[in-house]
Amino acid sequence: MAKREVPANELRWQCDPNLFDFECTKDLAPLGEFIGQERAIKAIDFGLYMDHEGYNIYVAGLTGTGKNTVVKSYIKKLIERMPPTERVHRLRDWCCLYNFADPDRPIMIDLPQGRGRILKDQISELLERLKEELTQSFSSEEYKRQTKELMDEGQEKQHRLLDEVGEEAKKQGFLLQMTPVGPVLIPLVNGKPMSQAEFAALEDSKRKGLEEARIDLLGKLQATMEKIQELGRQTVDKVQETDKAVADFVVSRLFQKLIQEYQDLEKVRKYLADLKAFTIDNLNAFKGRPEEAQQPQMIAPGIIMGQRDPFLPFQVNVFVDNSATADVPVITEPNPNYVNLFGRIERRFLFGGYVSDHTMLKPGAVHLANGGYLLLSARDVLLNPGVWPTLKRVLKTREIRIEDPFEQLGLIAPQGLKPEPTPIDIKIVLIGDAMLYQMLAMYDEDFWEIFKVKADFDHEVARTRENLISYAAFISGCCEECELRHFDRTGVARVVEYAARLVADQEKLSTRFAFLKELVEEAEYWAGKAGAPLVSAQHVDTAIEERRYRHNLPDEKIKEMIARDVIMVDVAGAVEGQVNGLSVYSLGDVTFGKPSRITCKTFLGRGGVINIERESQLSGRIHDKGVLILSGYMGWKYAQQAPLSLSASLCFEQSYEGIEGDSASSTELYALLSSLSGIPLKQNIAVTGSVNQKGEVQPIGGVNQKIEGFFHVCKLKGLTGDQGVMIPGRNLKNLMLRQEVVDAVRDGKFHIYAVDAIDDGIEVITGVPAGQRQADGAYSEGTVNHAVDKQLKEMATRLKQFQQHQEGKEKEKD
Repeated sequence: MAKREVPANELRWQCDPNLFDFECTKDLAPLGEFIGQERAIKAIDFGLYMDHEGYNIYVAGLTGTGKNTVVKSYIKKLIERMPPTERVHRLRDWCCLYNFADPDRPIMIDLPQGRGRILKDQISELLERLKEELTQSFSSEEYKRQTKELMDEGQEKQHRLLDEVGEEAKKQGFLLQMTPVGPVLIPLVNGKPMSQAEFAALEDSKRKGLEEARIDLLGKLQATMEKIQELGRQTVDKVQETDKAVADFVVSRLFQKLIQEYQDLEKVRKYLADLKAFTIDNLNAFKGRPEEAQQPQMIAPGIIMGQRDPFLPFQVNVFVDNSATADVPVITEPNPNYVNLFGRIERRFLFGGYVSDHTMLKPGAVHLANGGYLLLSARDVLLNPGVWPTLKRVLKTREIRIEDPFEQLGLIAPQGLKPEPTPIDIKIVLIGDAMLYQMLAMYDEDFWEIFKVKADFDHEVARTRENLISYAAFISGCCEECELRHFDRTGVARVVEYAARLVADQEKLSTRFAFLKELVEEAEYWAGKAGAPLVSAQHVDTAIEERRYRHNLPDEKIKEMIARDVIMVDVAGAVEGQVNGLSVYSLGDVTFGKPSRITCKTFLGRGGVINIERESQLSGRIHDKGVLILSGYMGWKYAQQAPLSLSASLCFEQSYEGIEGDSASSTELYALLSSLSGIPLKQNIAVTGSVNQKGEVQPIGGVNQKIEGFFHVCKLKGLTGDQGVMIPGRNLKNLMLRQEVVDAVRDGKFHIYAVDAIDDGIEVITGVPAGQRQADGAYSEGTVNHAVDKQLKEMATRLKQFQQHQEGKEKEKD
């Protein structure tokens, strides 16, 4: 056992504060570069500079490794290296204009940076000047005189026609009278209108004659009314021609300057030409007659809903305004739902319905990042309905359409606008984990085409002197950024040790700097509580212990149940076929180890090794594999000359939840060998480690938590000086045990044993030699392997005798 025992100085890497040549982190410049992510940084650099289609970037890595910070930093550096001309070229304003041909399909145009707002102001100023000057023109005495002459002339002709019909009616004995419902012909008697009673009292022949004359007059009256309507239309046309003649000079003069200014922009020039024609065709809106404002308020809702603002075409929607943008846009969208990414069509409620127009189109993050970079969370993009398919379509077609999310879900949207698509030139950076990347790469055939660059962030970095200095500079930067007390050398050393503990490796350091920053902030808090000018090792230790105390209530409850023998765990004595295994509980905010009693019972039969957890559907596939490996080992070790005749059952006692992993396979094998050999196993030594078919003990995860879990149980029940844990020898580099465990080992109160093979481990846990196979195939007497081999042969003999006895009884019965 002494040969297998691990000395205290190998149980934890300790950072020597004398490695640092500063008194406190205030003497250091804050970290300017990133630590250890050369692979990811090269990929990001390549993806940002690669301008070809599809070279968007997927950044993969664990939370807290600084993915967002690195990406933003390198985008900033790339922008700083850009020539000023390229920066200006990338920044464009986008405006949404009224479409005169189809108002439900607004026009999208791009303008140089800052020109969008200028165009809007110019059109607004143009409208105000049109209102002012056209109102003046239409209010002039000359215009009023000409209009009055045209109206009077038309009315005079209309009255003349009516008078002629009236005279004709009078000659035939009728009076032409105008009523609210139109002209009416009334028979006359002695020059006076005839009443209904008088008309009914007439003889039939006279009444019939009057009806025939009335019908003839109505035909003439109808023809006259048509002539009157035609005269009215001619009068209106003459007035409109007069209006156009009056307005043409004003409108042409006001539009001339703008049309010349935007001569090189075809879409703007066409819009201005259409707007000019619209103005000429809708001059009534500029006359500003006071009687129009006094229209009755009770108008049918359908009429109101069908009308638009007469000046709506003059409204310019500056869809994307980069006038105040200093550099190429870098947008991070924290909530990438459909409308936040791809824009929205807003509506207003009016008379029981919803209406919309081009001024109510709002941009999304993709529009705002056009010409620049957009950073998104991969998980959020996939969780929001409709976002991922639309994003793929945008990247493949290199254009974005503002569509109603109702339509994406197959629903009917009220008054759906269909704006023109907007061309995009954008680099998208998706930030997620490696598993999500693998799933997309395997199951989405479009993923490879649009995200050709993978930037993989490592969660650990080599423990070199250069990196240790960089960690100290990182702590200095945290203190400066958050205005914290600075750390002395011992405090820095303890933070670096914590970084090694996070990755459970004496030769590596964690790059999950978000967690390290939390530790820096909490340690500084406890230094402030103590009134210390600098943060030292004891404050860092306090922060670690306080955090552990806040989160380890489940761990304490399990320990309490073990101490009260509710959960049965022996830490002294020796028992045949029983061993203490070690498992790890990971509850998200806390990870801790727990010892579990593993038992094995062997009996006659050919059932092999039975896993009770598997039979009860409480074990995972990896654990099942570990148990099946035991059969392979047993066959290789003990069944070279005769087949195995064995039935054995393995069980995690008091286990009521699922079990996964193969880290207990060596433990189960020790219990099986003990049950077969009859040699008891020491209960003061807990075991962890997986095993292969050759009997080699393989490394496992969570070794520190497992050792500490058994140590605390032994501490609760009383340390006897012979208790300890047996681990795989290949896990020695993963040891970063807490200081109290290291101190207990140094004082001889607790022990750690490292083994590389089952034969080594069985000697430690039984105190009996394992035994080697001799030339004749047998094992040396007085060894564990000899006892196992002997028992297996005896079981095979008894099983054969039993079968022969059963066969004899069957023959006698026959």
